[in-house]
Amino acid sequence: MHKENRTYYFSVEGATEKWYLDWLQNMINADPDAKYTVKLNSKIQKDPLAHVKKMTITGKTEVTHIFDYESEEAVHVQQFKTALDRMKEAQNSGKNIKYQLGYSNLTFELWIILHKEDCNRHLAHRNLYLDPLNRAYGEHFENLKQYKQEDNFKRILKQLSLNHVKAAIRRSKAIMQRNQENGYVLQQYKGYKYYRENPSLSIWKVVEKILFDCEILR
Repeated sequence: MHKENRTYYFSVEGATEKWYLDWLQNMINADPDAKYTVKLNSKIQKDPLAHVKKMTITGKTEVTHIFDYESEEAVHVQQFKTALDRMKEAQNSGKNIKYQLGYSNLTFELWIILHKEDCNRHLAHRNLYLDPLNRAYGEHFENLKQYKQEDNFKRILKQLSLNHVKAAIRRSKAIMQRNQENGYVLQQYKGYKYYRENPSLSIWKVVEKILFDCEILR
């Protein structure tokens, strides 16, 4: 039976995010129970407005920007807010775009770890994801740069299934629920909501929506 295709649009900060989305697309399209096939159209582009200017779209389109809230240092906070500024500008560019926030705090590595195990501790620096990554995937990467090499990153993706993706969504929701229970203040900027505290993330929302649309999650 020929399945209808659904397309989802992303701008992403780096290569690992794109490789992950390509992997997720392939996993969904290989699943006989998925109601639709999907195209996860992702481009590496740190500037959401520049991304939208290159898009040829007809009708209302949602785009998700996947990027990091790397630290509480002023330079990283400013980078994060600049990305939100550009998302807002992209929405107001006359192209009928709705830009969604797919952040990870501190970094995308948090989302990758959550596929395999909980990662609930506050971390002082993004390099501290190395130990939980190595433990979760049975690896011995010496640094995050090594983990992000294409062969290495794609090798750890081979350990994963859609059940791991579902587990990552559940663990992400638990983190966000706990942040709320701890009384952390949900920041609001330009209509976007996020926590300054880590761990926190919203990338799971778009992944959950895709799995729901395809009836992989019910």
